[in-house]
Amino acid sequence: MQFKQIWEITGAKTIAFRYSIRERHRLRTTYGGRRWMKRKGFARILLFDDTIHEAEVHWYEAHGIGRKEIKIKRLLD
Repeated sequence: MQFKQIWEITGAKTIAFRYSIRERHRLRTTYGGRRWMKRKGFARILLFDDTIHEAEVHWYEAHGIGRKEIKIKRLLD
């Protein structure tokens, strides 16, 4: 689903770290970095049908690399 983040992510928590991430090898070959984490949080997003929603989002993050592959897990309102 295509979206644009219009508010900062709040309530960020780490849900997987290092070896518990299944796609660790792909992330390292694609983006580099060593300490990958899978994280989740909540953000206000703008969908491309011009509706604004609060959503739970998941992403991968590494030190020096930043957030990659942000995806919507569920819409909250």
